[in-house]
Amino acid sequence: MNYIRKISLTSSLVRKITAINFVRNMSEASKFRVFITRSDMPEVGVELLKKQCDVTICDTPLPISRKDLLSSVSGVDGIYCSLNEKIDKELLDTAGSNLKVVTTISVGHDHIDVPECKKRGIRIGYTPNVLTDATAELTLALLLATSRRLPEAMHEAQTGGWKSWAPTWMTGPGLAGATVGIAGFGRIGQAVAKRVKSFNTSKIIYFNRSERPEAKEIGAIKVSFEELLVQSDFVICCAALTPETKEIFNKDAFNKMKKTAIFVNTSRGGLVDQDALIEALQNNTIRAAGLDVTTPEPLPLNSPLFKLKNCVILPHIGSAAIDARNTMSELCAKNILAVLNGTEMPAELK
Repeated sequence: MNYIRKISLTSSLVRKITAINFVRNMSEASKFRVFITRSDMPEVGVELLKKQCDVTICDTPLPISRKDLLSSVSGVDGIYCSLNEKIDKELLDTAGSNLKVVTTISVGHDHIDVPECKKRGIRIGYTPNVLTDATAELTLALLLATSRRLPEAMHEAQTGGWKSWAPTWMTGPGLAGATVGIAGFGRIGQAVAKRVKSFNTSKIIYFNRSERPEAKEIGAIKVSFEELLVQSDFVICCAALTPETKEIFNKDAFNKMKKTAIFVNTSRGGLVDQDALIEALQNNTIRAAGLDVTTPEPLPLNSPLFKLKNCVILPHIGSAAIDARNTMSELCAKNILAVLNGTEMPAELK
C-alpha cells in the first residue's frame, strides 16, 4: 500500500510540474514581440520592455539597413524606432496585422507615415515635453557659439592665430538689444524664447500657424513669416517639418534677412534649402549660421558647409542630455506597454 501511495504521490507531483511548465510555456508563448531598431537605445526603456515582452534588438548602434529592418519586423506587436528609420507602407505591410504600436525616440515624426498607420489602427507614440529643456539649452549654446564665433576663436588659439588681445579681432554680435525671431512657437520655441529673454533682448517675435496664448506671458509678438525674416537679428528655426514647411528657408527667405542676421536651426534639416543656405553664407547674404540638423545626416565630409568659417555644425545633439535621453527611452517603453496592455498611452501622436 505504501508503495502504491508513493507511486500515486509521484504521479501527482509529475502532473503538477507538467501543469506549471505548461503555464510557464504558455506565458512565454503569449508574450508580445517588440523590435528595437538600435542597440544603443538607453537601457532604462529597454529593460522595462524586457520585463513584459519578447524583445529583439538590432545588433548595431548604427542606423539599421532597410533590408535588415524589413527582415526584422515580420509578426511583431510593437516597434521602437528612431528618426533614422522610415516607417512607411512597405514596412507596415511586412510587419503584418500583429503590429499594434510604433513609438519613436523623438518629437519629430516625419519619418513615420502617420495616415497609413492610422488607417490600419496602429497607434503612434513619441516623446514630447521631455526633451524640451535639453533642446532649448542646445539652441542657445549653438546661437552663442555662432554669434560669438567660439569654434573659430578656439581654432585660432590652438593654431597660433592668437597673437595678443585686439579690440576688433573675433568680434561678433551680442543678444542684448537684438530682435530675435523664432519660427515655430511650440514647446521648444517657447522654451527658447524664455531663455533668450534673459539676455536683455530688445524684442522677441515669432511666426506660427496660430496665436499662442503663452506668448503674452513671455512677451513675444506674432508676426508674418516675411516680417520675421526682415526684422530679426537672429532667426531661430524651431518649426516641425511638414509638407507646408519643407524648405521654407529658401533663397528668397535668406535674401529677405538682414545681411547681419544669424540663422540657427535645431529642428529638421528639411526645413532649409541647403544649397540656398550655402550660397547665402558664401556671398555674405547673411552673417552666419548654426546648424544642429542638416540634409542629409550625417553631412558628407566634402560638404561646402564644413569649409565655411561662418557656419557652426553640430551632429544632431539637441536632446543629448543624459536625463533627457533616459526619460525619452522610458517614455517609449511606456507607450508600447500601454497599447499592448490596453491602457492609455502617456504620449500618443493624435
